[in-house]
Amino acid sequence: MQVDDDKAYDDINVTPMVDLYLVLLLIFIIMTTAGVQGMKVKLPDAPSAPAIGEPKTEAITINPEGKFFHNTVPVTLDQLEARLNAAKSKNPKFPVIVRGDDRTHYQGISEVLNVLGRVGVEQIGLATGSSK
Repeated sequence: MQVDDDKAYDDINVTPMVDLYLVLLLIFIIMTTAGVQGMKVKLPDAPSAPAIGEPKTEAITINPEGKFFHNTVPVTLDQLEARLNAAKSKNPKFPVIVRGDDRTHYQGISEVLNVLGRVGVEQIGLATGSSK
């Protein structure tokens, strides 16, 4: 049998090349998933009992009738000042959120801000609704 070296090939066998691509793809997948695990750190343990106590942020609410509430407890302005002074003795830098209904008269909010100024509260936030 004679081999004709001048004869052109009609087809190319790509099976070994596909095998190589599949092996490279498999190696790539294994290496990328192994690198995504991240660093190992020791996470802190959660306390077994939930922390129950006074809220860290004091909330003052003025309803449409002009009544004042300190953390959902109805108060007068004098009671509010006394409660805020007691909270300040425990934590001098406590934050306060002032919430007023959109139908609340501005005078009530102004009176609350005056009480906060007399107590010496430095961190005051005015709660607003989201715009529609």
